[in-house]
Amino acid sequence: MRANTERTPAVSGPTMAALMLAVFTVSIGYGVVLPLLPYLIERLLGAGREAAQVPRHTGLLTAVYTLSLFLFAPMWGRLSDRHGPRGVLLVGLIGFGVTMLVFAFVESLAAIYAERFTSGMFAAAVTPVAAALGNFAMTEHGRARRLSFVSMAGIAGFLLGPMLGVFITRFAADLFTLAMPAGSVAIPLAATALLAFLVACAVAFAVPSGEDHDWSQETAGAPVDKTAWLVPKLLILTFIASVGIGVFEVGLALRGKQELGLTPYQIAAMFTECSLVMFVMQAIVFSPWVKPDTTRWLIAPALAVLAAGLFLVPRASNFTLMLVVVGTVAASAGILSPILTYWISAKAGSAQGWQLGRQTAAASLGVTVGSAAGGLLFNVTAMPGASFIVTAGLTMMGFLLSLGLPNLLALPSGAERVAS
Repeated sequence: MRANTERTPAVSGPTMAALMLAVFTVSIGYGVVLPLLPYLIERLLGAGREAAQVPRHTGLLTAVYTLSLFLFAPMWGRLSDRHGPRGVLLVGLIGFGVTMLVFAFVESLAAIYAERFTSGMFAAAVTPVAAALGNFAMTEHGRARRLSFVSMAGIAGFLLGPMLGVFITRFAADLFTLAMPAGSVAIPLAATALLAFLVACAVAFAVPSGEDHDWSQETAGAPVDKTAWLVPKLLILTFIASVGIGVFEVGLALRGKQELGLTPYQIAAMFTECSLVMFVMQAIVFSPWVKPDTTRWLIAPALAVLAAGLFLVPRASNFTLMLVVVGTVAASAGILSPILTYWISAKAGSAQGWQLGRQTAAASLGVTVGSAAGGLLFNVTAMPGASFIVTAGLTMMGFLLSLGLPNLLALPSGAERVAS
């Protein structure tokens, strides 16, 4: 396999910073809404709502956003490969900001569904393109660290999003003496829109236009890796892990609100813990002391731990036990996500935007299925915790699928790199 790092010079520091800010922005836009969704839906439906309506709409609204990512990420990745990344990133960030700003003050359930879909469509232009551009480095270790930086920027956005959504709303209400209704997302969405516009300006100045680079020929002439058939298997594992994450995210908000009686601050704290643990685990996995090639051995154990954590979620009966389970699930997810991204990139040849767009699509489809299942199966009385149990079983199937991967993913002897 000819490493893609041989064809493009390393990305500059300002460019890398702009890419990380772009991913951070779309992630914070997702994280800022999720903990407030049950409260927002409850208010919009009114007093005459049925008990099952809140979890159903919570799951479906989350699924609509990730479904949009699934539909559009490969398209944006292909456009980036052919025409360069800057234009795609700018369209994504500006469109994301406009949709969040327009819908920040809309108070109808149908409009919220439209906002989730359109925001997801533009967010799909940011993450895979930033990862593909950030992938360019002179060594395998440098490439792994850059991919990890982009992923960690996304986690940092999700880490800060839930708490910021709660605290920005409370701060604005106190400062301007506003009577904000429960579950209001107007102020957090408007703040995120402003951030998106500012980051778009940074991208316009820091990311190369690509006018001196023939992107279309690079994609057309991409070398075909003899082990390219491994990518579908890695995409399946990405999908399975993402189903677990989708079920977990929706179930965390619903279980905290409806079964454990937790406050919005406690629910936001669990989401924050989840993102913080994922952030730390990624920093460890792709630290200078860990060779990127050895990360292939961590895929199967991480899937096994994820399955165990999902199985234990409905058995955590209080806030403290929930924090323990959240840490377990987050640790395994924090290991899986960047490792799968790294190995898909390693097998992508020249078509980085296309393959990483496909991974974003697989991950988004998984979160879509998981989010919908988390909401629709939440009130199944015949099997308490049905969504978590079913997803734990699916994750164990992924564990079995991954058992032979370490040997299959082993890099050819000529592909080894000296760590930077």
